[in-house]
Amino acid sequence: MADPSPETTPDHPRTLRIGLVSISDRASRGVYEDLGIPALQEWFTGALASPWTTITRLIPDERPLIEAALVELVDTERCDLVLTTGGTGPAKRDVTPEATLAIGDREMPGFGEQMRQISLRFVATAILSRQVAVIRGESLIINLPGQPKSIRETLEGLKDGDGKTVVPGIFAAVPYCVDLIGGPYIETHEAVVKAFRPKKK
Repeated sequence: MADPSPETTPDHPRTLRIGLVSISDRASRGVYEDLGIPALQEWFTGALASPWTTITRLIPDERPLIEAALVELVDTERCDLVLTTGGTGPAKRDVTPEATLAIGDREMPGFGEQMRQISLRFVATAILSRQVAVIRGESLIINLPGQPKSIRETLEGLKDGDGKTVVPGIFAAVPYCVDLIGGPYIETHEAVVKAFRPKKK
């Protein structure tokens, strides 16, 4: 595989475009304040060392609307990374995984597997979560949990009292995945999450 273009190296980073989609019937109607998007923006502020910007959407649990939002963020807004929160349980209105799989080109099952492993450290009901991840074109789309605490835990992983990582979070693998599919070079603050890339031979 060819090396990254000069625009996407650590010395010449391109701004990472991140789509954030919060999926909730009640939050989209204004019944209560959405917490997912603010939690994600706060996390990225602390975690990312390279340039980034977000494009946000707050929509109800309607599969056609979810699919349309994901397609728009990837195909029109040219987001390199899209994260969703909400709608991944077993309830009838939880259709985020179905919408995500429907518009994806390739599934990336490891992300969902790792998120459930992290959440199972806290609650037995984590096995009911159905988060998935896919690649569409040159974009990575990941379903996250809906609660801010769970969002942070799944992104950055679990650390012991000394700050040493006990269980890696999923974001450790995101920068290299984005490298491989043609996106910008992502650098992180290692105190929050360390991006893993294989050492060059």
